[in-house]
Amino acid sequence: MTTFDDRNKKFENKFAHDEELNFKANALRNKMLGHWAAEKIGLAGVDAEQYSQEVALADFEKAGDEDVLDKVLKDLNNRGIAITPSEVRVEMERLMQAARKQVMGE
Repeated sequence: MTTFDDRNKKFENKFAHDEELNFKANALRNKMLGHWAAEKIGLAGVDAEQYSQEVALADFEKAGDEDVLDKVLKDLNNRGIAITPSEVRVEMERLMQAARKQVMGE
């Protein structure tokens, strides 16, 4: 292999690795968001864990974070918990930072 091929392969491997870490961080963030919302709803134990799984699975409905945001907003509002999309987005960002730290092993 040439030096160019070696460099190209390294970049491809790094990109694949970074994408895998992003996927794991996003999935962890969604589970953490599910636990956050479950606590606000009043769920605990197995019910909270099941709900966090539902939130994580909601991410596969549409591209981006809107599906997760919509699910959490709808569920909280249906339980009479007044919360804005902005408040949920702030929590999503806070949890994403925490999830990245966990996934990266920091």
